[in-house]
Amino acid sequence: MGNFKVKDHYFDKAKRENYLARSIYKLEEIDQRFKILKPGMIVVDFGYYPGSWIQYTSKVIGDDGRVVGIDIQEVNKKLTGIKNVRVYQKDIFNISDLAQLDVLDKFDVVLSDMAPSTTGVQSLDQIRSLNLVESVFGLLPKFLKVGGNFVIKVFDSQDAQNYLKEQKNRFNEFHYLKPKSTRSVSKEFFVIGKQFKA
Repeated sequence: MGNFKVKDHYFDKAKRENYLARSIYKLEEIDQRFKILKPGMIVVDFGYYPGSWIQYTSKVIGDDGRVVGIDIQEVNKKLTGIKNVRVYQKDIFNISDLAQLDVLDKFDVVLSDMAPSTTGVQSLDQIRSLNLVESVFGLLPKFLKVGGNFVIKVFDSQDAQNYLKEQKNRFNEFHYLKPKSTRSVSKEFFVIGKQFKA
């Protein structure tokens, strides 16, 4: 492992701007480029912890919107005071009914910055990551409105590329982005799907 500076530019910027994590800047760049979020939207964030994506989203969607965060970790109390935010300690794969999240309808946007717990063995981590990505894609019909938008983190591999090609036609637009704030050594990138089809 190279000794990369953990306290890098984006880490410092996040601290200064009172965000819970440097990953805020990934979502900000994605949103600026692809216009994923709009005022009044109802958004769900899978594996939100610690919550910087929720902080960003709650600002963009405004008082008429709502963002729901779901994570198996204990609820981050720093988010519970924000008016248009609800956070739940749940496993997204165990949600049988959206009423468990106090919503009546599917979401305008599904965000997923989740990563599997890694082993350090690259081939194994690639498989675990792709399994997670496939599982999240599998949840879309339950969670995402027709016409809705989707952002998911993917760990790059040939199998991941092949899988994503098969998913492309589920959306009107399908983009890949490696945000500027992603560490150069990282294999991750984001997939942005716009206008989900039935």
